[in-house]
Formats: sequence, C-alpha cells, structure tokens
Amino acid sequence: MVDPEVRERIAARRAELNGLEEQLVKRLDQVRAERNELAVAERVLARVSEQIAGERAASAPAPAPAPAPARVAGRAVLLVPHRGDSVDKTALPGDYRRILVIVRAAGGPVQVRAVGEELGLQVEVRGKLEPLRAKLVKLADRGWLHKRGDGKFTARL
Repeated sequence: MVDPEVRERIAARRAELNGLEEQLVKRLDQVRAERNELAVAERVLARVSEQIAGERAASAPAPAPAPAPARVAGRAVLLVPHRGDSVDKTALPGDYRRILVIVRAAGGPVQVRAVGEELGLQVEVRGKLEPLRAKLVKLADRGWLHKRGDGKFTARL
C-alpha cells in the first residue's frame, strides 16, 4: 500500500509541472509569433531599401566630368582649377578631393603627416610626404585650402 502523503506530493508536483508546461507553451507561441513578425519586417525592409536605392539611382545627377588633362613638357597632367563661385570640388581630380575631405573633416589646422596617415602613406619616409605637401600647397595656392605660417593647412569656408 502506497502512503497517501506520497500520492499527494506526486499529484502536487504533477500539477506544478502541468502549470509550468502551459506557461512554456504559451511563451513558445509568443516567441514564434515574434520571430515570424521579424521575418516579415526584414522582407519589407529589404524591399523598401531596394526601392529607395532604385529611386536614388534614377534621380542621381550625372557624375561630374573628369578634369581636363593638360600637357606640360609633353607629359599629361591634371589641372587643379582655382576655387570660384561656379566651381565646386567635383572639378578636382579624385586624389585632391580626398585630401580636401580629410582637411575639412579634421575641423582645425592639420599637418601634412596627419593627412598622409589618413591616406595610408608611409609617413616615416620623408620622400612619401613631399608629393602630398605639393598637392596641399597647390590646393592652397588655388584657394581651396589655407596654408598657415606654421605649415599647417585649414579648410576655407
């Protein structure tokens, strides 16, 4: 004969486990529903992103024409135009535009070495910085940058 107290404990534990099972099933259903909602949201986001990208591509202005090459001593060189009201940075060759972006992003006076580091140049080698310095000076001479007395460069507003 089994003790009635043991039967009560078994019944109580069974009731406790049944309640826990109900809670887990309910929670599992909630998790599955939320996961399905996220899958739908991801599909909608992908579709909307594709539509936006397509609209941007359709309405994007045509790329600026490349600067006109000139000849100096029989060699082709790119002209760096003087900065003016009708000239924007797209008139600059790509490497000059990158330099201009770096100097503007610095938010203050910047040394040639810092620009070289941003460009990934070997700044320890002086010969690698001199061509960059020449480009910065050229940008300053043409009104795109300002060269300070201490040799640092700042962006013109």
